[in-house]
Amino acid sequence: MRRSMTSNRKITALIVAAGQGSRAGGDTPKQYRMIAGKAVLAHAYDALAAHGAIGAIHVVLGNGQEATARDLLGDRAATFVTGADSRRGSVLAGLEAIAATGGADIVLIHDAARPFLPGVVTERLLGALAEAEGAIPTLPVADTLVRGDDGVMGDGLDRAGLHRVQTPQAFRFDTILAAHRGWDKGREATDDAQILRAWGHNVILVQGDERLEKLTYPADFARAEAQCATPRSTRVGMGYDVHRLAPDEELWLGGIMVPHDRGLAGHSDADVALHAIVDAILGALAEGDIGSHFPPSDPQWRGASSDRFLAYARDRVTARDGRIEHIDLTIICEAPKVGPHRDAMRARIAEIVAVPIDRISVKATTTERLGFAGRREGIAAQAVATLSLPALS
Repeated sequence: MRRSMTSNRKITALIVAAGQGSRAGGDTPKQYRMIAGKAVLAHAYDALAAHGAIGAIHVVLGNGQEATARDLLGDRAATFVTGADSRRGSVLAGLEAIAATGGADIVLIHDAARPFLPGVVTERLLGALAEAEGAIPTLPVADTLVRGDDGVMGDGLDRAGLHRVQTPQAFRFDTILAAHRGWDKGREATDDAQILRAWGHNVILVQGDERLEKLTYPADFARAEAQCATPRSTRVGMGYDVHRLAPDEELWLGGIMVPHDRGLAGHSDADVALHAIVDAILGALAEGDIGSHFPPSDPQWRGASSDRFLAYARDRVTARDGRIEHIDLTIICEAPKVGPHRDAMRARIAEIVAVPIDRISVKATTTERLGFAGRREGIAAQAVATLSLPALS
C-alpha cells in the first residue's frame, strides 16, 4: 500500500552552503554571489520554503560565515549549522543538528549551488519516498561520452542507463542519519545517495529539471542571470506635431532656445520637437497623445515649458519598468538652420529622458519651399521612439 509522504509528516530541508566554490571565480563564495539582485543562497532557500510541506530549513555554513548568511537571508527563518572540511562532514553536522532539535520524518538535502528548484521536482521526490528510503532527481545523459588523455580522444563510453544526478535528494530521516553515522570515515562520497546505497537501501530515480543545473563556472552565472531576466518586448511609437511661427515669440526647439526673428505660437512654449517626442513615447506605450494628458483647454499648461511634458512621458516609461532605447527626431523647416544647434538639442533631450546622448538622433530637412513649412509659416517635427518593456506589460 502506497503511503503518503506529506500528510502528517515532519519534513525538513537541509541546504549545504559550506563550500568555497573556487571554480566559479572571484573572491566571494558562489553561494553568496548575487543573481538578479538576490544571493544564490537566498534563491535556494526561497525555492524550498515555497513548498508548503517543508516545515523547517537548516543551512550548513563554513566556519565564520554566519554573519554574511544572516545578512543575505534577512528575516528568513533559517537555522544555521557550522559545517566541516568535507561535504559529507557538513551534511552529517546538519543531520545531527536536526536530530538535536527533535528530528524529522523526511529530510531534503540540497546544494545551495542549485538555486532554481521547481516545486514539481520536490513533489516527485516526496512521492517516491512512499516506496523507498531515498529518492534523487536525475536527467539522462544526452551527449556522446569519450575518454580523453592529454587532450586526445580515447574510447567512447556507452551512455545507455547513465544519468546526471541533481539535488535535492530526499530521504527518510532516521535512515540517512544512520547511514551517515555508519559511513567509513576513511573515504569520501560525492553525494548522500551513495551513502544510503552503501547502507543497503535502494534509491529511486525521479525526473529532474534543467533549471536545477549546478552553478560551477563563471559562465554558469551568466546563464543564471539570463534565466532570471524578465522577458522584454520592443515597442515603437511615432509622433508628429506642427506649430505656426509668430512674431514676438521665443523659439524653443528641441529643449533649447534658438535665436530667430520669430518663435512658435501655442498654448505652452510650443516646442514642436519635444511635443513630437512626447507623442512618440506615449504612442509606444499605447497611452494616447500629448493632448489627452495635457489638454490645451487647461489653463495650468499655458506657457508651460515642454520639458515638463517630456519628463512626464519618461516617468510613464519608468513606471512600467521600461527603458527608452532610442529617439529619432526630424525637424522640418526652412529656417532657422538646425545644424549649429543639433548637438545642444541632443544633449538637452538626453538629459530630460535620462539616457546617453548616443541614443538621441536629431535631423533636419526642408520641404523644398513647398507647403506651410516651405513658406516659412511654421515648423513641423516628427519623431520615432523605441522602448523596451517587460513582455507582459
